[in-house]
Amino acid sequence: MREVTVGDKNFELFIDADTLAERVRVLGQQINSDFADKKPLFLVLLKGAYVFASDLIKHFEHECTISFFRLSSYRGMESSGELMLLDAFGTEIQDRHVIVVEDIVDTGNTLSAFLPALTSVGPASVQVVSLLSKPEVLQGKIHIDYLGFEIPPAFVVGYGLDYNEAGRNFPAIYQLKK
Repeated sequence: MREVTVGDKNFELFIDADTLAERVRVLGQQINSDFADKKPLFLVLLKGAYVFASDLIKHFEHECTISFFRLSSYRGMESSGELMLLDAFGTEIQDRHVIVVEDIVDTGNTLSAFLPALTSVGPASVQVVSLLSKPEVLQGKIHIDYLGFEIPPAFVVGYGLDYNEAGRNFPAIYQLKK
């Protein structure tokens, strides 16, 4: 599909499924190599990162665990500036090598608020893997250890990313049509 409609918005193809799959494979191989003997905890931020995390973790060939957090700072197409912890599914984090799996680093507000809370419980290490980053709108200093793609500040859907909870199911990433 070259174009999709989600709700009242039209989107055009931005990153096709084959390009996504190849980049996720490369990221997975890097993490596989770097964490082979560390039994990491993949901490997936819901809902947007679930598709990316599912594909990424398939490339990790060693023992690991997976847990989920649900945070939100978005309302519609814009960040509200307020981070809301919606769900936290308990997992022991102390002394674990934690890999935070994020779908997109936009303003960076979500990770700026979340990472200090995470590090306060004593993990052995914290790494961030994000499928997408929008460096032009980043408001703080967020270090992304493993990055899929840098993108312009366009609104995107697909591959887990949504517009008002819809559009996550598309196998590619689409940007808002101008």
